[in-house]
Amino acid sequence: MTVNEAIRRANAILPGRPAPDEQIDPRWQAIIAVGEFIHTEPEAVWRFVERWGKHANDDLRMAIATCLLEHLLEYHFALLFPRVEQQVSRSKRFADTFSHCWKSGQAKMPRNAARFDRLLKQRERSGT
Repeated sequence: MTVNEAIRRANAILPGRPAPDEQIDPRWQAIIAVGEFIHTEPEAVWRFVERWGKHANDDLRMAIATCLLEHLLEYHFALLFPRVEQQVSRSKRFADTFSHCWKSGQAKMPRNAARFDRLLKQRERSGT
């Protein structure tokens, strides 16, 4: 499967509805499949995150945050963090998506971690 195929499959079932408790959610599975390309196709994955990270559905945004965005920042912080900052300033929903990310990898490096934390605090102060 290519990144474009994974994205096409995910887009075909999103936004969808959360699966009932105790059942595997096909939306999350499709998002995880897109995540398989974080290392090799960060730009394509970013475009997917940018689109779905603003959606009204909280559960969908949580999947985007935990399965994709935090791992994009883990491996491609310098490339993508400026775009994250821009989206956080433009969209309350994207700001919420970002707020569910944990720092790992490159995002834990001291300078990057400080930028990450500043953006979280800025989000909290602005009430977004």
